[in-house]
Amino acid sequence: MNQAAPPPYGIIEPQRRTLPFVYNIPHSGRYYPPDLLQQSCLSLDDLRAAEDCLVDHLYAGVPALGAPMLVNAYARVYLDTNRDALELDPKIVEPPLPAEANTGSERVAAGLGVIPAVTSGCRPIYRRPLTADTAARRIDAIHRPVHAALTKLMTATLREFGYAVLIDCHSMPGGSGNRPRRSEPDIVLGDRYGASCAPALVQTATAAFEKLGYTVARNAPYAGGFNTEHYGHPARGQHALQIEINRRLYLDERRFSLTPHAPTLIEHLHQVLHALHRIPAASLRPMRPLASGEDMPLRLSAE
Repeated sequence: MNQAAPPPYGIIEPQRRTLPFVYNIPHSGRYYPPDLLQQSCLSLDDLRAAEDCLVDHLYAGVPALGAPMLVNAYARVYLDTNRDALELDPKIVEPPLPAEANTGSERVAAGLGVIPAVTSGCRPIYRRPLTADTAARRIDAIHRPVHAALTKLMTATLREFGYAVLIDCHSMPGGSGNRPRRSEPDIVLGDRYGASCAPALVQTATAAFEKLGYTVARNAPYAGGFNTEHYGHPARGQHALQIEINRRLYLDERRFSLTPHAPTLIEHLHQVLHALHRIPAASLRPMRPLASGEDMPLRLSAE
């Protein structure tokens, strides 16, 4: 049975916003449009291997804490909102590309532009390249509305609280069975090497996870993508922190289902979030408050 095409995102609002935090879940979208399945040389299970599977379930309690949560509906292999809209891969999008297209970024070189060319294991997604018009329609239908909504949430938060913190929520592959169980960290925190958020956020998250027994890495192998780059401006009171969770802590990656360990992880994750929410405002406020009527210094990419 064909699933009706959903809106590009959903926002789960708290009854009342009490926290200067916005939670974003860009890669757990489970809608795989028919045109993707028809054009791909991979099975649905192969495509789903790139999904941050069920991360939205891990953070489902966030709105009850007093913060909004934005969840992307579309699969990241169809359109990746954690990329700039101009990160277009000429290997998978036919010319003519926009003159300002960023075809030389590291992400594009890896086949991971705004429309990915490959999925896990560097397996090609498409049988043949897409037209530029097809790519433009996807960007207009998904990328632009998502970032318009995220910008609006961040702007409203900054206005209300004087600063705003974006938590970009991800998961990472748990590793194959022939690797030592703890060869990869449990958690990777990405702050663009200190550029996207105040040190207090990374320090608090690291200490909270480690207190609970998790191994934590910073910026390796994931330093944060477009979202942390675009929304993280600490001097202006705009912070963005990416949290990557190892899927072996909560997911059966072959069945795409939660394991019995998931409830423990969810409880621990909430303890970490509570620690982040208790960070003193003085550590996160901008160096210069916004003047009356001044716009939040964010722009939508590729407008």
